Amino acid sequence: MTGPVPRHKTALSRTALSRPLTTALEDSLLDGDCTLFDYGCGRGTDIDHLVRMGISASGWDPAHRPDAPREPAGVVNLGYVLNVIENPDERVTTLRAAWELAEQLLVVSARMTWDAKGFRGRPSGDGFITGLGTFQKFFTQDELRTLVQETLGAPMLVAAPGIIYVFRDPMRAHGLLAERTRRRTLPPEPWICEQLYQEHRTVLAPLVDFLTRRGRLPKGDELRTGQILRHFGSLARAFGIVATTTGEQHWERARERATAELLIFLALARFEGRPRFTHLPRTIQNDVRELTRTYKQGCVRADRLLLASGKRDLVHLAISASAVGKQTPTALYVHSSALFHIPPVLRVLEGCARAFVGVVPGANVVKLHRDESRVSYFSYPEFGRVPHPTLATAVTVDLKSRTVDFRDHRQSDNPPILHRTEEFLSPDDERCAGLKATTEAEKAAGLYEHPERIGTLDGWRGEVARCGERLDADFFRRIAGGPGAV
Repeated sequence: MTGPVPRHKTALSRTALSRPLTTALEDSLLDGDCTLFDYGCGRGTDIDHLVRMGISASGWDPAHRPDAPREPAGVVNLGYVLNVIENPDERVTTLRAAWELAEQLLVVSARMTWDAKGFRGRPSGDGFITGLGTFQKFFTQDELRTLVQETLGAPMLVAAPGIIYVFRDPMRAHGLLAERTRRRTLPPEPWICEQLYQEHRTVLAPLVDFLTRRGRLPKGDELRTGQILRHFGSLARAFGIVATTTGEQHWERARERATAELLIFLALARFEGRPRFTHLPRTIQNDVRELTRTYKQGCVRADRLLLASGKRDLVHLAISASAVGKQTPTALYVHSSALFHIPPVLRVLEGCARAFVGVVPGANVVKLHRDESRVSYFSYPEFGRVPHPTLATAVTVDLKSRTVDFRDHRQSDNPPILHRTEEFLSPDDERCAGLKATTEAEKAAGLYEHPERIGTLDGWRGEVARCGERLDADFFRRIAGGPGAV
């Protein structure tokens, strides 16, 4: 990683942990029980942050730590190193060298093409020479994914734009993908009159939680069942009490939901090569046996779902049938918290985009296009805190052309703005009532008489000013730009 280009000048002194390692922490891939090696660590600020967090970390850098040993670790980070290497063959060599040290996981990250917007440099090879004389290569999402896939040929998962996880154990890759498709739900409250349930509620709680998450009874060592068996004799009898108390229809829906989530996982797993049944985590193997009977049948159903997500008429039908989200003639907009409530076909469509671009940081509104194989991820930082949040950033994934577009509105004086934000949420979201009340008051004041004018912040403020005489002072301030408003 040495050469005529002064790569050492690209090293940054970070005041916070870098985005790739923050992402790995959030995905529970980094903790105090693992070791990390930072390959190309620069000034070592990531290492310092991790050590303060109680994580064993070390690193090597050709300029700043040339004498440090390059040693194996559970997790190896190759953070924004490929960008500064001007020789494509050396990028491959570096990628392989970092992978050889990774005992469990390699985290690869690189700067994206949208980072080059406003960048000034002299073209050189497939990148640019900066004003400091350093080299920068900006990757497309597909370019980075292909480089990692073709170089290493190992199980991988796109974590976020410009961040890729590469696993030694395929089960960890499939387990993380499956976890991303699983909805977090709460069990229903039992009827108070059911004395037996109430008396043993603490004993039954682990079983209720397992049934809620997986839609089936546990098998083998998936759950400690000693206390349950001592009190009820069998899991089937314990479940009978739970079902009678809380309602059998709820558990039928839980099973249907778990089956849909399993099929979504199997559909999305095809992107990196669907694993053999024996390579799946044991819990998912049990899901397959219980919910789809055989792996072959499950894969056939998953393939149908994947195929349906690419058919315009079926996507259009699924959008029209969605019980959540804001529908327009061209798309369905849904808050990220409500994604688990949209039809499975749309969840697979969104999952295909996420498999390509990863989890987009800060994105909290997803747009599913009706007539194009495109998914957009919008960031509205103030969503839910103010009636009309403004758009900060937008990432659009075009699945047909395999391209990613990034747009930044944070410096705009007149950014796009949202209205009727309760429509983006699921009906049971606690924010809905307050947001809906605001919308009704705005409608009564005439603020939606000209919808073509209110798509941007300036247009909205113009309509608020026009209708100002109909608004009381506090309401006017709250929706027109006073303290606590957009």
